[in-house]
Amino acid sequence: MNDNQKPSEKACPICGRPAVEETKPFCSKRCADVDLSRWLGGVYRIESPDRPDVEEADERE
Repeated sequence: MNDNQKPSEKACPICGRPAVEETKPFCSKRCADVDLSRWLGGVYRIESPDRPDVEEADERE
């Protein structure tokens, strides 16, 4: 590990290894890319009180 990659106190949310300042909150670019891929693939989503699928079905009727 070089000077740019000092581990922080928190663990990487993907693999659990210590996070690195350069890629915080992740331990590496790979884990950051895995996280981004999960967001883009719909694995993670933020729920809202609105249900667009229900509203669209009501409009079709």
